Amino acid sequence: MRAAAIRKWLAYALVAVVYLYLISPVIVVAGASLDQTSTFAAVFPPKNVGLRWYFEIPEKYVRALSISATAAGVAAVISGVLGTLAALGIVRGKIPGTELLRAVFRAPLQIPFVVTGVVFLQFYYGFQVLSGVELAATLPGLILAYVFVGTPYTVNTVGAVLERLNPRLDEAAAILGAGRWQTFWTITFPLIRPGLMAGVLYAFIIAFGDVPLSIFLSSSEYMTLPVVIFQTLQFDFAPTVLSISTLIAITSVISLSLIQRFVGLDLVAKR
Repeated sequence: MRAAAIRKWLAYALVAVVYLYLISPVIVVAGASLDQTSTFAAVFPPKNVGLRWYFEIPEKYVRALSISATAAGVAAVISGVLGTLAALGIVRGKIPGTELLRAVFRAPLQIPFVVTGVVFLQFYYGFQVLSGVELAATLPGLILAYVFVGTPYTVNTVGAVLERLNPRLDEAAAILGAGRWQTFWTITFPLIRPGLMAGVLYAFIIAFGDVPLSIFLSSSEYMTLPVVIFQTLQFDFAPTVLSISTLIAITSVISLSLIQRFVGLDLVAKR
């Protein structure tokens, strides 16, 4: 019993060390953002604790944050709708070549985002020449690119849940007189909702934190927050980068906790 207890505590200690290692960058950034004196480097642990840099966040960060949240949010919703329809067609449909369709929807995950950004940039320029519609360096252009890289996540998560659902539930609803839409909204959709929310969340995270793709499609008017932070760290360090990064990390933790509380993403794993 004593040996078992020792192994148990060693396992707990190992898990704690791993978690501490993973979150240590966030701890360092959050701690360094509280130092009020240093303006040219990140100081950890902070020497003069205060919230100076939180009150001096430039307007360009706020604008870039709104652009990133808008583009990622709209793209995540569109990816959720398209991914759900595609997953229903692949899993429940009777169309030939479903394995080929799965491979097509997985393809964007296998392509480096740098290559995807170059391809989209060239495509937008070619499309502008043919149609006169400008998509490069615009918000719709960013959203379209984010939908391309985000849809595979919803296809995979919704498809994984659909494959585990008992098709007899739909048959039972049909026997009881429910139509196709009524069956979907009352039976299928509530069951696949955790997978849909997980896919939308993945799509939003990928789009919101993207740099390689966004750096090709951004402009001075429409520049996402990761690109602004990247350029700031590349050319001129500013302590406000630490404060805005800390706020985003805190907001992400709170958002994930609320989603888990009201939606229950762990249901995806249980299914």
